[in-house]
Amino acid sequence: MLARYLTVKQAGEHEINIQRSRFIAHIKRTETETEAQDFIQMIKKQHWDATHNCSAYLIGEHDQIQKANDDGEPSGTAGVPILEVLKKRHLKDTTVVVTRYFGGIKLGASGLIRAYGKATSEGLEAVGIVERRLVQVMRVKMDYTWLGKIEKEMRASTEYKLKEIHYLDIVEVEVYVDENKTKDFTDWMIECTNGQCSFEKGETVYLEEDFVRSP
Repeated sequence: MLARYLTVKQAGEHEINIQRSRFIAHIKRTETETEAQDFIQMIKKQHWDATHNCSAYLIGEHDQIQKANDDGEPSGTAGVPILEVLKKRHLKDTTVVVTRYFGGIKLGASGLIRAYGKATSEGLEAVGIVERRLVQVMRVKMDYTWLGKIEKEMRASTEYKLKEIHYLDIVEVEVYVDENKTKDFTDWMIECTNGQCSFEKGETVYLEEDFVRSP
Protein backbone atom coordinates (compact mmCIF):
# COMPACT_ATOMS: atom_id res chain seq x y z
CA MET A 1 0.00 0.00 0.00
CA LEU A 2 1.26 3.47 -0.86
CA ALA A 3 2.19 5.67 2.10
CA ARG A 4 0.36 8.57 0.47
CA TYR A 5 -1.20 9.54 -2.84
CA LEU A 6 -3.52 12.08 -4.46
CA THR A 7 -6.98 11.47 -5.85
CA VAL A 8 -10.23 13.36 -6.43
CA LYS A 9 -12.26 14.36 -3.40
CA GLN A 10 -15.70 13.55 -4.75
CA ALA A 11 -17.69 12.88 -7.89
CA GLY A 12 -18.88 15.93 -9.73
CA GLU A 13 -18.99 17.87 -12.97
CA HIS A 14 -17.99 21.25 -14.31
CA GLU A 15 -18.88 22.96 -17.58
CA ILE A 16 -16.96 25.46 -19.68
CA ASN A 17 -17.78 27.04 -23.05
CA ILE A 18 -15.20 27.50 -25.79
CA GLN A 19 -16.11 28.96 -29.17
CA ARG A 20 -19.80 28.10 -28.57
CA SER A 21 -19.02 24.43 -27.84
CA ARG A 22 -19.99 23.09 -24.41
CA PHE A 23 -17.38 20.98 -22.62
CA ILE A 24 -18.66 19.20 -19.51
CA ALA A 25 -16.08 17.40 -17.36
CA HIS A 26 -17.52 14.51 -15.34
CA ILE A 27 -15.14 13.23 -12.68
CA LYS A 28 -15.22 10.30 -10.27
CA ARG A 29 -12.89 8.30 -8.05
CA THR A 30 -12.68 4.76 -9.42
CA GLU A 31 -10.56 2.03 -7.86
CA THR A 32 -11.02 -0.64 -10.55
CA GLU A 33 -11.24 -0.65 -14.33
CA THR A 34 -14.77 -2.02 -14.08
CA GLU A 35 -15.81 1.01 -12.00
CA ALA A 36 -14.17 3.29 -14.56
CA GLN A 37 -15.90 1.66 -17.53
CA ASP A 38 -19.26 1.65 -15.73
CA PHE A 39 -18.91 5.38 -15.04
CA ILE A 40 -18.01 6.11 -18.67
CA GLN A 41 -21.00 4.13 -19.92
CA MET A 42 -23.30 5.89 -17.47
CA ILE A 43 -22.19 9.31 -18.74
CA LYS A 44 -22.61 8.18 -22.34
CA LYS A 45 -26.19 7.11 -21.61
CA GLN A 46 -26.94 10.38 -19.85
CA HIS A 47 -25.46 12.39 -22.73
CA TRP A 48 -26.44 10.14 -25.63
CA ASP A 49 -27.15 13.22 -27.76
CA ALA A 50 -23.69 14.77 -27.26
CA THR A 51 -21.26 15.11 -30.15
CA HIS A 52 -18.53 13.30 -28.20
CA ASN A 53 -17.97 11.71 -24.78
CA CYS A 54 -14.18 11.50 -24.50
CA SER A 55 -12.56 9.81 -21.54
CA ALA A 56 -9.42 8.78 -19.70
CA TYR A 57 -8.55 7.05 -16.45
CA LEU A 58 -5.58 6.17 -14.25
CA ILE A 59 -5.95 3.28 -11.82
CA GLY A 60 -3.58 1.40 -9.50
CA GLU A 61 -0.75 2.16 -7.11
CA HIS A 62 1.70 2.42 -9.99
CA ASP A 63 -0.76 3.68 -12.64
CA GLN A 64 -0.67 0.21 -14.14
CA ILE A 65 -4.14 0.65 -15.66
CA GLN A 66 -4.54 3.67 -17.90
CA LYS A 67 -6.62 4.34 -20.96
CA ALA A 68 -7.65 7.25 -23.16
CA ASN A 69 -10.49 7.39 -25.68
CA ASP A 70 -11.12 10.13 -28.25
CA ASP A 71 -14.70 8.98 -29.03
CA GLY A 72 -14.63 10.28 -32.58
CA GLU A 73 -12.48 13.39 -32.12
CA PRO A 74 -9.27 13.46 -34.20
CA SER A 75 -6.75 10.97 -32.82
CA GLY A 76 -4.82 12.27 -29.82
CA THR A 77 -6.81 15.49 -29.40
CA ALA A 78 -9.14 14.51 -26.55
CA GLY A 79 -8.50 11.36 -24.51
CA VAL A 80 -4.73 11.84 -24.32
CA PRO A 81 -4.93 15.50 -23.18
CA ILE A 82 -7.34 14.40 -20.44
CA LEU A 83 -4.97 11.62 -19.38
CA GLU A 84 -1.97 13.95 -19.43
CA VAL A 85 -3.69 16.31 -16.98
CA LEU A 86 -4.29 13.39 -14.59
CA LYS A 87 -0.62 12.41 -14.87
CA LYS A 88 0.62 15.96 -14.41
CA ARG A 89 -1.48 16.30 -11.26
CA HIS A 90 -0.15 12.93 -10.02
CA LEU A 91 -3.69 11.64 -9.48
CA LYS A 92 -4.58 8.00 -8.95
CA ASP A 93 -7.82 6.02 -9.17
CA THR A 94 -9.49 8.77 -11.20
CA THR A 95 -11.76 8.71 -14.24
CA VAL A 96 -12.73 11.74 -16.32
CA VAL A 97 -15.30 11.92 -19.09
CA VAL A 98 -15.50 15.19 -21.04
CA THR A 99 -18.77 15.58 -22.91
CA ARG A 100 -18.75 17.94 -25.89
CA TYR A 101 -21.73 19.54 -27.55
CA PHE A 102 -20.43 21.03 -30.79
CA GLY A 103 -21.25 24.71 -31.20
CA GLY A 104 -20.56 25.09 -34.90
CA ILE A 105 -17.00 26.43 -34.82
CA LYS A 106 -14.14 24.02 -35.51
CA LEU A 107 -11.23 24.37 -33.09
CA GLY A 108 -8.51 22.52 -34.96
CA ALA A 109 -6.24 19.91 -33.41
CA SER A 110 -4.32 22.30 -31.14
CA GLY A 111 -7.54 24.00 -30.08
CA LEU A 112 -9.13 20.68 -29.17
CA ILE A 113 -6.08 19.64 -27.13
CA ARG A 114 -6.23 22.90 -25.17
CA ALA A 115 -10.01 22.67 -24.73
CA TYR A 116 -10.06 19.12 -23.36
CA GLY A 117 -7.08 19.86 -21.14
CA LYS A 118 -8.70 23.01 -19.80
CA ALA A 119 -12.04 21.28 -19.19
CA THR A 120 -10.27 18.57 -17.22
CA SER A 121 -8.12 20.95 -15.18
CA GLU A 122 -11.03 23.20 -14.24
CA GLY A 123 -13.19 20.16 -13.48
CA LEU A 124 -10.57 18.83 -11.07
CA GLU A 125 -10.37 22.20 -9.34
CA ALA A 126 -14.16 22.22 -9.00
CA VAL A 127 -14.51 18.77 -7.40
CA GLY A 128 -11.35 19.11 -5.28
CA ILE A 129 -8.24 17.02 -4.66
CA VAL A 130 -7.39 15.09 -1.50
CA GLU A 131 -4.23 13.48 -0.22
CA ARG A 132 -4.82 10.00 1.17
CA ARG A 133 -2.21 9.19 3.81
CA LEU A 134 -1.71 5.77 5.35
CA VAL A 135 -1.98 6.06 9.13
CA GLN A 136 -2.07 3.85 12.18
CA VAL A 137 -4.95 4.25 14.62
CA MET A 138 -3.45 4.35 18.11
CA ARG A 139 -5.67 3.79 21.14
CA VAL A 140 -4.52 5.43 24.36
CA LYS A 141 -6.11 4.69 27.73
CA MET A 142 -5.63 7.05 30.65
CA ASP A 143 -7.28 8.52 33.72
CA TYR A 144 -9.85 11.28 33.16
CA THR A 145 -7.61 13.75 34.98
CA TRP A 146 -5.37 13.86 31.89
CA LEU A 147 -8.13 14.32 29.31
CA GLY A 148 -8.28 18.13 29.29
CA LYS A 149 -4.54 18.47 28.80
CA ILE A 150 -4.39 15.76 26.14
CA GLU A 151 -7.32 17.22 24.17
CA LYS A 152 -5.66 20.64 24.17
CA GLU A 153 -2.28 19.24 23.13
CA MET A 154 -3.85 17.04 20.46
CA ARG A 155 -5.88 19.81 18.86
CA ALA A 156 -2.78 22.01 18.72
CA SER A 157 -0.66 19.25 17.18
CA THR A 158 0.18 19.21 13.49
CA GLU A 159 1.66 15.71 13.79
CA TYR A 160 -1.27 13.77 15.20
CA LYS A 161 -4.99 13.96 14.48
CA LEU A 162 -7.68 13.14 17.04
CA LYS A 163 -10.11 10.52 15.75
CA GLU A 164 -12.47 9.83 18.64
CA ILE A 165 -12.82 9.83 22.43
CA HIS A 166 -14.53 6.95 24.25
CA TYR A 167 -15.85 7.84 27.68
CA LEU A 168 -15.56 4.52 29.54
CA ASP A 169 -14.47 3.63 33.08
CA ILE A 170 -11.19 5.16 32.01
CA VAL A 171 -11.03 7.40 28.97
CA GLU A 172 -9.80 5.98 25.65
CA VAL A 173 -8.53 8.33 22.98
CA GLU A 174 -8.11 7.21 19.35
CA VAL A 175 -5.52 9.08 17.32
CA TYR A 176 -4.37 8.95 13.69
CA VAL A 177 -0.58 8.58 13.55
CA ASP A 178 1.69 8.18 10.52
CA GLU A 179 2.97 4.62 10.49
CA ASN A 180 6.60 5.73 10.77
CA LYS A 181 5.86 7.98 13.77
CA THR A 182 4.21 5.59 16.23
CA LYS A 183 7.33 5.50 18.44
CA ASP A 184 7.48 9.31 18.51
CA PHE A 185 3.80 9.40 19.40
CA THR A 186 4.05 6.94 22.29
CA ASP A 187 7.07 8.82 23.67
CA TRP A 188 5.13 12.09 23.41
CA MET A 189 2.08 10.68 25.17
CA ILE A 190 4.20 9.19 27.95
CA GLU A 191 5.77 12.61 28.51
CA CYS A 192 2.36 14.36 28.48
CA THR A 193 0.86 11.98 31.05
CA ASN A 194 3.94 11.35 33.18
CA GLY A 195 3.81 7.74 31.98
CA GLN A 196 0.25 7.21 33.23
CA CYS A 197 -1.21 5.78 30.03
CA SER A 198 -1.32 2.54 28.03
CA PHE A 199 -1.31 1.92 24.28
CA GLU A 200 -2.89 -0.41 21.79
CA LYS A 201 -2.55 -0.45 18.00
CA GLY A 202 -5.77 -0.32 16.04
CA GLU A 203 -6.42 -0.65 12.33
CA THR A 204 -4.36 0.84 9.50
CA VAL A 205 -6.46 3.19 7.37
CA TYR A 206 -6.17 5.99 4.84
CA LEU A 207 -6.77 9.46 6.21
CA GLU A 208 -8.02 12.01 3.68
CA GLU A 209 -7.17 15.67 3.83
CA ASP A 210 -7.77 18.47 1.33
CA PHE A 211 -4.78 19.03 -0.90
CA VAL A 212 -3.83 22.57 -1.87
CA ARG A 213 -1.28 23.06 -4.62
CA SER A 214 1.64 25.36 -3.95
CA PRO A 215 1.35 28.68 -5.82
